[in-house]
Amino acid sequence: MKLDLSRAALVVTDPQIDFLSEDGVAWGVVGQSVTEHNTVANIETLFQAAKAANITVAVSPHYYYPTDHGWKFEGALEKLMHKIGMFDRPGALDLDGFENSGADWMPQYKQYINDGKTIVTSPHKVYGNDTNDLSLQLRKRGVDQVILSGMSANLCTESHMRELIEQGFEVAVIKDATAAAILPEGDGYLAALTNFRYIANAVWTTQQVVQLIKAAS
Repeated sequence: MKLDLSRAALVVTDPQIDFLSEDGVAWGVVGQSVTEHNTVANIETLFQAAKAANITVAVSPHYYYPTDHGWKFEGALEKLMHKIGMFDRPGALDLDGFENSGADWMPQYKQYINDGKTIVTSPHKVYGNDTNDLSLQLRKRGVDQVILSGMSANLCTESHMRELIEQGFEVAVIKDATAAAILPEGDGYLAALTNFRYIANAVWTTQQVVQLIKAAS
């Protein structure tokens, strides 16, 4: 994959408190991985590099509204997320209690996301972007290369990678700008890394992509 900034975008999945902060509801299972990979700082480095190069930046958030809690069936993790109130908001048109809640952006990312230029897509509801407008937003900007990062590696990040590739995008996954839950059944990050290597057009580190962006600028 040869990076072309004229048709590239940085996409960050779920850059939210519930996944990336010690105060988030998922920290007990993802905290070790987030810390080990320096994920929070690496995502910020990617935001900085993308903004400096003036390339498209998009975030694909996970939100649940009260109506989503009326689902008749759920996968194992969906059931848990609903039970613990992960990414909950009071309504699609209601920002009551959003500021600094688990659904809110990490504080250090707000300067990049809230700059009036970053695309904030409609929420994805399970894992992949096939349920939101990310692909439309990228296509409308002439983007067909994606630098992909965010949470969590074997769930939303991997699902975004798969869907984008199915839709004809080139995708480079930034392997130290993601992380995943570590459970008795296994390490979600290692599971995702295997699939990234098999499926993505490239698997880079944060420093590699920063240098590639600078070289292409």
